[in-house]
Amino acid sequence: MSRILNTNAEYAEKLKTILGLRAEPVAVILIGDGDEYPAGLSLPESPMSHCQAVFRARRGECIKMPYEMQVCHVGTSVLGMGETPAKIASGEFHAGIGIHDSAESAKKMIDERMVIPYHTVGEAVCPLSKADFVPDAVIIADIPERLYWIASVMTAEKGGRAVFSTSPFQCACEDITALPVVSGRPNVSLGCFGCRKRTDMAPDELACGIPYALIPDYVSRLEGYAAGTMSKAKRD
Repeated sequence: MSRILNTNAEYAEKLKTILGLRAEPVAVILIGDGDEYPAGLSLPESPMSHCQAVFRARRGECIKMPYEMQVCHVGTSVLGMGETPAKIASGEFHAGIGIHDSAESAKKMIDERMVIPYHTVGEAVCPLSKADFVPDAVIIADIPERLYWIASVMTAEKGGRAVFSTSPFQCACEDITALPVVSGRPNVSLGCFGCRKRTDMAPDELACGIPYALIPDYVSRLEGYAAGTMSKAKRD
């Protein structure tokens, strides 16, 4: 077992055990021009969206997702894989779903997205425990009680308040992948129309993306909580 795989497996096991996660933490790495995909990943049997890949990885799959295998261009445009299609950029596409009052309000949502600022050609998505690579982000989806502890870690050193950004669309692609990668901070999402339509995200679940660079410190702090603070809180 390589050093990075061993380290990621250890992080995954501690996150699952300490937080009581229902499923695997997921590792996501975006593949840039000229970069190679990590070894040992398989192409899906048919094209899928980024959110579908993430939630399948939560159940143990290791998936290689080049641009050609992506079906959701809302996701690919926020992940740096291509231009935003005109109907999405104008707000027409999302306004047609019926959540926004107008194309203008849907366009404002798209205009304010946090987008990967460099070109990518695909991604690799797998359980963190199986990731023999350094991910860009680690994704967790679970009930609020579990994700509460991530907000606790975020405020542990400097205090203040944990601030999150979410919208009715683009949970997996923007909220918990692009935003943590670009901003360098964790983000919690309520889920989105696409995730709840296309994946097995449960009605009682939220999702959280954490920049991988923060994972060593976060795991260490969670271990400290597990030894004391968590036992004082009501936990199922």
